Amino acid sequence: MDRIDRQLLQLLQQDGRLSTVELAEKVALSPSPCARRLKRLEDSGIISGYRAVLNRNLLQLATTVFVNVRLMHHREDAVRLFEEALAAMDEVISCHVVSGAFDYLLEVVVRDLQDYEKLVRKLQALSMVQDITSNFAIRMVKSDAPLPL
Repeated sequence: MDRIDRQLLQLLQQDGRLSTVELAEKVALSPSPCARRLKRLEDSGIISGYRAVLNRNLLQLATTVFVNVRLMHHREDAVRLFEEALAAMDEVISCHVVSGAFDYLLEVVVRDLQDYEKLVRKLQALSMVQDITSNFAIRMVKSDAPLPL
């Protein structure tokens, strides 16, 4: 990956709708070599997809909660079942295995406290879950920042 690849990635992180012609102009390439570079970045998995960024507030999904989850045990079957259950919960928009006092950190987006309570009840119903703590986001300071290339 060279300087031009990094420029292309930076530009696409800022605006994923730029056309190949627009990208080529911005990095001083002709469209064909630019398209080949993009294809190579996609094929290698560096570019893993394109999507729209939605406004949570306008969609009435303004409540963000960071949820710490501790499992009772770490047997392979329990971990697999827990992670499969999380994958089926649309409200969980990200999940990380973490170090420290808890095993997982979830980012949850819901309409309101009632919807969050429903999600907590789903988590509590999972037999391998030992403990859940919640931190409600008051205000978003930074989100969806581009990766530092």
